[in-house]
Amino acid sequence: MRYKIFLLIMLGMLTAFGPFVTDMYVPSLPSMVTYFHTTITLVQAGLMASMLGLAAGQLMFGPLSDKYGRHRPLMASLVLFVASSTAILFSPTIQVFVALRFVQGFAGAGGIVISRSVATDMYSGRELMKILGITGAINGIAPIMAPVAGGALVDHGGWRVIFMLLLMVGIVLMAGSWFIRESLPLERRTTRSLPATFKLFGVVVRNRTYMLYVMHQAAALAILFGNIASSPFIVQEHYGLSPLGYSIVFGVNGACLAVGAISSMKFRRATTCVKVSCAGMLTCSLLVSMALVADAGLAVYEVLLDMMLVSVGFTLTASTTLALDCAREEAGTASALFGAVGFVAGGMVSPLVGMGSIMHSTAITFVTAAVLALAFAVPALRRTTTD
Repeated sequence: MRYKIFLLIMLGMLTAFGPFVTDMYVPSLPSMVTYFHTTITLVQAGLMASMLGLAAGQLMFGPLSDKYGRHRPLMASLVLFVASSTAILFSPTIQVFVALRFVQGFAGAGGIVISRSVATDMYSGRELMKILGITGAINGIAPIMAPVAGGALVDHGGWRVIFMLLLMVGIVLMAGSWFIRESLPLERRTTRSLPATFKLFGVVVRNRTYMLYVMHQAAALAILFGNIASSPFIVQEHYGLSPLGYSIVFGVNGACLAVGAISSMKFRRATTCVKVSCAGMLTCSLLVSMALVADAGLAVYEVLLDMMLVSVGFTLTASTTLALDCAREEAGTASALFGAVGFVAGGMVSPLVGMGSIMHSTAITFVTAAVLALAFAVPALRRTTTD
């Protein structure tokens, strides 16, 4: 029982690598424009680079964990994360910073993809959804802790202090992960050669139901990452909040995401949860967009945004469960592609919300992503019902 509790905490923290890598330095984006004497677009490129790194890293570490087990690739990824976080502290230019952010994201991806694979190794069905819901709730706490801590650190120590904290997080996780037991025994590992192991992507891509859920969640994540990229400028520059004030607001956003993840466990069927999520995302995205275009007050914007993020939280757990249950035999590879596509979507969305009027471009992003999430969910749910 003690090990199970320890494992849940570690899986949740490893899954939270995404929010920590992306969200913690979000409050510093406006100040980094001044520090590096650069543009908003180049500073946001650091956010995009970390997301693309998170995507590429999952594509690498997922298949490796199917061949070599979960523990060794996990430890390798954490060592690389610590090294890249150290190097970022000495970035002389914004270009070097962006490049190192890609490496940091690539390394952090190992924890994300392998934590999902470990959960899939050990659990299935409703039990898997419960475990993913718990880790998703822990993951939801990360967006609360990360920007609040980031905002306070920016106010008192600048952007480098944020990456010092990320470095310490990496060291703690590296120490804790040493005690995670191997969940993939030798007899269940792929016996293919290393090049052939990466061909498992072809196997999971041909799984149509799985791919529909992958694309559905990618669209849902586009809403989340669109908010991450746009909110510091909307809340701080348009509404006039300080970095710390923004961090508190963004922390509430993370709490709502966690509420959605926890609430998903109350649904008897994951398919029902996805349906409710789609309805909520579409309705709320339209309302948030109208608030942005009409230049409504901060309170109105935040309440509607929080409702939309609860709906996103629903499907982050449910669609993950449904997708990984569809591709259990290639859990590492399936988890890798599942996570990678989501972060690619986030990387594409991040610079888009900065084009033209950020209020209008963010509104368009939210509605488009919600419509796409529904479009992919409908055939996926139909196939799940008939399978």
